Amino acid sequence: MIRTSPPNATAAAPHAGTEDGIHREVEHVMGMPISLALRGRQARSTAGRQAWRAVVAELREIDAVFSTYRAESFVGRLGRGEIAVEDCPALVAEVLELGRRAELESAGAFSIMLPDGRGGRRLDPSGVVKGWAAQRAAAQLAGLDDTDFCLSAGGDLICRVADPGRPAWRVGIEDPCDVDRVLAVVPVRCGAVATSGSARRGSHILDPRTGGAADGPASVTVIGHDLTWADIDATAAFVHGDRAADWLRTRSLISAMVVRRDGSTVVVDGRESASARSGPSPAGR
Repeated sequence: MIRTSPPNATAAAPHAGTEDGIHREVEHVMGMPISLALRGRQARSTAGRQAWRAVVAELREIDAVFSTYRAESFVGRLGRGEIAVEDCPALVAEVLELGRRAELESAGAFSIMLPDGRGGRRLDPSGVVKGWAAQRAAAQLAGLDDTDFCLSAGGDLICRVADPGRPAWRVGIEDPCDVDRVLAVVPVRCGAVATSGSARRGSHILDPRTGGAADGPASVTVIGHDLTWADIDATAAFVHGDRAADWLRTRSLISAMVVRRDGSTVVVDGRESASARSGPSPAGR
């Protein structure tokens, strides 16, 4: 679980209203709370309210296409073999390609084709759709001039600070061993934060390679450049279990934190990982 707070304040869950110069909104979409914090020129303007309504509308449209709980959704019909990919909106092919790439890059720790319990596989792109949909909808907010935003999708965040003179958003990473405690507070100016773990929802993450519950660490938090891949990488790393930190060092990210079940932590610095992957400079050879 991730929490946001105004600068120099204790981390707290977003809610509707205005405080400390920050305007907040919240809706329930795609089976989860979607919340927004805005600050700056358009925080309480008509343009800001229209952008928020556009975010919610886009997420509802995406849910109608991808929901695995609606029998009439394109993904539901595709999974039952009633239609082909070519019969679906182009967004479906985009998400399927993201899923294919994620499965390849994670060595199967992430997949949108999950065991169906009968020896076969079922289509479930939900692991891609959540972060991808929020990242896509956040484009509705990026056009607000001189306005910072923090968009939360079920606790995972997309943050932007438009004015270099304003402070970063403070993102609290919850301690999975004590959910009333914030383990760390990370400043984020432009990026995304996603966490995978079992503290609040139990063993809900499947290992697509075995079909059973993933034997992961207590939690994995990834701070990345966009929520699509931060969310995918957090899930895949969790499924990798004891190898979570090592696998994250192969990824293009800003930073990550793995909390082991004994409460100890491992921090991955994406800059150091990128340097190690690129090898020594010519002068250092």
